[in-house]
Amino acid sequence: MSAQSWFTSVAARLRAANRYAVDTALAALVLFAASLQWIFPDEGGEPLTWAGWLLGAATAVPLVWRSRAPFAMACAVSVATPAQALHHAPPPDVMYGGLVVLYTMAARGKPWQRRFMLVGWLLGVSLVMLHKQEPQPFEYAFQLMGVACAYAFGVLSRLQRAYTAELEDRARRLQRERDADTARATAQERARIARDMHDILAHAVSLMVVQAEAGPVVVRSDPARAEAAFEAIAAAGRDAMSQLRRILGVLKEDQRNGTSPQPGVKALPVLVRQVRDSTGLRVELRTEGEPRPLPPDTDIAVYRVIQEALTNTVKHAYASSATVELDWTEESLTLTVTDDGRGITVPGGGHGLIGIRERAAACGGDARTGRGPDGGFRVFVRLPVGDRQAAPG
Repeated sequence: MSAQSWFTSVAARLRAANRYAVDTALAALVLFAASLQWIFPDEGGEPLTWAGWLLGAATAVPLVWRSRAPFAMACAVSVATPAQALHHAPPPDVMYGGLVVLYTMAARGKPWQRRFMLVGWLLGVSLVMLHKQEPQPFEYAFQLMGVACAYAFGVLSRLQRAYTAELEDRARRLQRERDADTARATAQERARIARDMHDILAHAVSLMVVQAEAGPVVVRSDPARAEAAFEAIAAAGRDAMSQLRRILGVLKEDQRNGTSPQPGVKALPVLVRQVRDSTGLRVELRTEGEPRPLPPDTDIAVYRVIQEALTNTVKHAYASSATVELDWTEESLTLTVTDDGRGITVPGGGHGLIGIRERAAACGGDARTGRGPDGGFRVFVRLPVGDRQAAPG
């Protein structure tokens, strides 16, 4: 393990430990370090006195309150340290308590407290050295460098904590944004699946209901027509099951069996023919302009919008005919489905019309529904097909 890794591990453990226990241990360590000078005095040095011992203890014991009252602790040690030095019984070789104070204030103190302590200790050390007997130049440098280094380490610790806190806050913000994006994507996907399920089932069930109602009427008078009605019911059911399997295959991400693409513009003639043959509704498909490739989402939306519009016509309009128009231009594709029925009688248009508007909005377009120019009901949808919506490749 490298020295940096070891130091980082120790620092992390100290931060996680009880800070009052850490402060007490630190005070005991500083007191022990300061006492070494008394336990092993220099030969010919000044003897230890009770006043000197109490002043030495005063430079260490206040560190117990380093976390609870840092500025009061710093003031107490700042008074006791020069008093001990001036007492000369014996003077401290290293200001252990002072170094801890400077580090603590630089790391945790308010701006004015940091400046006050740094200036005070620099002046205090200089003045105390003047009262020392025959101070050497290196002693000045040693003491002043000690003050500067302890303060610098405190500044680095404060900056590191601020940087770490900023990183943690940024990580929390990014996580919240990712969670929000995931929730939005999930909601959009659920809404899309719900629209697909509604369109598939509503269309198939509507065709089945129409044929099931017609079957008993002709079962005796026209057996061939009754047989065709039942076959249409079966075909609608098979088509619905096939499309549902596509959706479930996509949800399960079953790539082994493959998933065929959902129907799009090219499947509209089949859809129109299916509705015409299954319900007797006269449906005409008209195309103007030059068709062009569409993005997959828009291609599917075109098919589903027309499917839902024809389903509403079959279920609610009691119409005899309907017209599906596709108008291609350079900028947009306009879909219009018009019938000659009595219009929509479901309050608010039901889920189908809401789904049409949602599909159009999801593709960057808009949808309008209401009474047709010659009566009946009309669904009008415009979808962009310009460069921004061009299919890849």
